[in-house]
Amino acid sequence: MPGWPNIGFINLWPTARAVACRRRPGVVIIDDFMSKKRAMQLVRGLHNLRPRHRGCVATIGNFDGVHRGHQAILKRLRERAQELGVPSCVVIFEPQPREYFSPETAPARLTRLRDKLELLAGEGIDRVLCLAFNQRLRSLSASEFVETILIDGLGVKHLEVGDDFRFGCDRLGDFDFLLQAGRAHGFTLEAASTVEEEGARVSSTQVRQALASGDFAQAERLLGRPYRISGRVLHGQKLARQLGWPTANVQLKRRRVPFTGVYLVSTTLDGQTWPGVANIGVRPTVAGDGRPHLEIHLLDFAGDLYGRHLSVEFHQKLRDEQRFASLEALKSAIDADVAAARAHWQG
Repeated sequence: MPGWPNIGFINLWPTARAVACRRRPGVVIIDDFMSKKRAMQLVRGLHNLRPRHRGCVATIGNFDGVHRGHQAILKRLRERAQELGVPSCVVIFEPQPREYFSPETAPARLTRLRDKLELLAGEGIDRVLCLAFNQRLRSLSASEFVETILIDGLGVKHLEVGDDFRFGCDRLGDFDFLLQAGRAHGFTLEAASTVEEEGARVSSTQVRQALASGDFAQAERLLGRPYRISGRVLHGQKLARQLGWPTANVQLKRRRVPFTGVYLVSTTLDGQTWPGVANIGVRPTVAGDGRPHLEIHLLDFAGDLYGRHLSVEFHQKLRDEQRFASLEALKSAIDADVAAARAHWQG
């Protein structure tokens, strides 16, 4: 991919269509206006749990992408919470454990934290406990993890986890350990059911593979929705404007992205869907910071997007990321990309 130079035009948190938040010390309330479900509470850090937070039905995991497998767990979580008359709670970690142990080789995230929270709110979850994954947390033994987080912190009544769930220092805690802990501390445990697509277990890894191969239809089947990347439009180098194709430079805040290249995309602004073409990658033709960027040209759009939030839906791959020998060659490639997008969207 050429690395389209950007002009920058996004504000992700809050968004008018989906999420608003109002802060109290250590606690954030998230309202999901899109699904009209009740407010979801975000508690950041074990130290911010209060006695009123004890007593819940919980699950634990990364929930990267909040795909159909996750959605099945969350559905069962809501049902058990309703049966027991207590809130539903999802326990997640920042950074994700593999990002902590191997930051350079951890898989690309499907969703940023804020997007993940928006999706969890849309699933009707009552509370999210976000724990900092650090040396202190990773050093907890399996017994300490149960007692500190599940019992003393959350007062969990029921726990939903995969039968392959591992936790505690050196991952010594497992499903059988939790069964014994449940008997000792008075909470029940249920293994999450597996969701399959074409005979294979739905997983975040499967979604990444579909995205990397440009199979957005398969990614949509696994996610239960089209794949989108969200972020805020920032000022960029404004080189694309000089080349004749102004682009919105969307802030990613990621070490890596699940795919790179030039794609047909769309986004919705003020109730209207705008088709376009996007470049996602490190912009090898233009001197940059080596971090991934998302740059979007919306067909026939004329307006100021700086500071606004965009949710960009990906539809089809046009070509791979590549380095061009000159800006003239880059401009010719962008001309061809925009022509291909126009032919697709308007043809």
